Amino acid sequence: MISLIDTTKQAACDAAMRNMFAARKEVFVDLLGWDVPVLDGRFELDHLDNEHARYLILADSSHAHLGSARLLPTTRPHLLDHLFPELCAGPVPRGPATYEITRFCLDRSLAAPRRREVRNRLVTALVEFALANGIRTYTGVAELPWLRQILDFGWDATQLGEPLPTDGRLLGAIRIDITTETEARLRATGIWLPTDQMASTAAQPAHA
Repeated sequence: MISLIDTTKQAACDAAMRNMFAARKEVFVDLLGWDVPVLDGRFELDHLDNEHARYLILADSSHAHLGSARLLPTTRPHLLDHLFPELCAGPVPRGPATYEITRFCLDRSLAAPRRREVRNRLVTALVEFALANGIRTYTGVAELPWLRQILDFGWDATQLGEPLPTDGRLLGAIRIDITTETEARLRATGIWLPTDQMASTAAQPAHA
C-alpha cells in the first residue's frame, strides 16, 4: 500500500521526514553530485527547509520513503527568485496562490515500474493538494531531461524561458497551472493515479 503521510501527526511526521531527508541525500548528493548541505552525513537539508516549507511524502506502511516533494510559498524567498531568476524571460511568478515545487525525489531503491507508479502518484498528489488548498500555479526549476518529461505529462505546463547552462547542468524554469480540468488532462496521458489517502502537510520539519 502507498499512502500520503499526514505529517501533522507527529509520530508519523518524525519517521517520514527523517526518511525523506535521508532519501534526498542519496539522490541529490550521492547520485547527482549536488553541492548542497548535508546534516550528520545522512540528511540533505538547506535553509529553505524551514517553518514555511510544506511537504508531500509518499511512503509504505512502515513509513519507508517512496517519493516526496517540497513546496515553497513564492511570497517568500524560494529557488527560482533567489538563485535562478535568469531562467525566466519575464517576471518570476509570485503570489499567495503560487507555490514552487522543489526536491521532487523518487527513492533510489525503486525498480523502474515501481518508480513510474510512485512518480505518477506524487504528481497526482501535487494536483490534489493544490485543488484542496487554493493553489492555482506551481513553478519549478529542473534539468532539461526532467523538464521535458514534466511538459509531456499532459497538464497545462509552459517553460518560463530558455534553458541555460548552470554549474555544468542545463536548467530550465517551468510554470504549471492547476484547474478543475487538470485531472482529466492527466488521465488522458495515463499519469493520474490517486494515493490511498489525501492529507495536509506539516509546516515545521522534524529535527533530523
